[in-house]
Amino acid sequence: MTLERLFQLMAEKNASDLFVSAGSPITVKINGVCVPINQERLQQQAVVALLTERLSDAQFRELERNRELNVGLPVQGVGSFRLSAFLQRGSVSAVIRYIPHEIPRMEELMLPEVLKDLAMERRGLILVVGAAGSGKSTTIASMLDHRNELATGHILTFEDPIEFLFRNKKSIVNQREIGADTHTLEHALKNAMRQAPDVLFIGEIRDRDTMTAALAYAMSGHMVVATLHATNSAHALNRVISFYPTESRFALFQDMAVALRAVVSQRLVRSRQGRRVPAVEILMNGGHANELIARGDVPAIKESMEQSLDPESRSFEQSLYELLQKDTITREDALAAADSKNNLLWLINNAGKPVVKRDAAAKPAPDASSFSEFTLNI
Repeated sequence: MTLERLFQLMAEKNASDLFVSAGSPITVKINGVCVPINQERLQQQAVVALLTERLSDAQFRELERNRELNVGLPVQGVGSFRLSAFLQRGSVSAVIRYIPHEIPRMEELMLPEVLKDLAMERRGLILVVGAAGSGKSTTIASMLDHRNELATGHILTFEDPIEFLFRNKKSIVNQREIGADTHTLEHALKNAMRQAPDVLFIGEIRDRDTMTAALAYAMSGHMVVATLHATNSAHALNRVISFYPTESRFALFQDMAVALRAVVSQRLVRSRQGRRVPAVEILMNGGHANELIARGDVPAIKESMEQSLDPESRSFEQSLYELLQKDTITREDALAAADSKNNLLWLINNAGKPVVKRDAAAKPAPDASSFSEFTLNI
């Protein structure tokens, strides 16, 4: 079977991933379940032959040199594919992620309506977080395309590699691939101001420099959307804090209180129909939450969401409870996906009433000067 035919098969079956590894059959993942396409165990030569159909000699040399290779593979009329090739036990293996040709609408993805409002924000930082395979890229693509349909402006993306392919609608969308269209993410971010973006999408924040740049752009009047690997909003904030030394954190909290618009956390849960649907936690930076962010009181932020002290925000348990009320998912799957089974059981047994109430937080300390060390090239 050719790689081209495997691409078509993934699109036909709506498979999220395909696994190619010596000693195992070719396997696809559909709705979170891995299924071999046949019983034929691949030889190493067959794995290399498959990859040779789309990878250049230079890319194979990069794989040999780095023991890793990540590339985007667009296929006309089918979609885009993200290939991650690597060595295991001295043999080449690969995992291929399918990115549909058409960007799904938010209604199709069953995303909360508030994400439409967030997509239209004029400024501020929106972090979209979740584990690998939780649908972050699809959610962000849907949000950006929603804006693309409704608002004029310039949407500039930095991706590694490019996944969904955008068509210009009301907005101009320029997609830059790290390593192909720019040498490094740091270099691209340093020069982005000269490209007059209204919206910046940063594929992933992995370090302090990237986080500092994201905050700097958000505070200079741009809308910035970025992903971060984290399990929920509290974990995301703790990851951001971990990028900075202790002496910088008070100023970080003040900048986060100003720049952050929302943290959107997502995980996929199996529906009764066998599909996967998103449970979405949303931390909106306003009111009580803003006070807690300015203080850096991350544990209290989680409590405030559970207790519905900020009506715009909602915890994973509240999202799962809504899916249960609509009979979209089973109780067993909801409990398995919850951060706190006890809190979800409370919502189930008390008809969705908040878990507990507590006093509002104290006022934040006076503002410190901004810690931002990122210089925008104008």
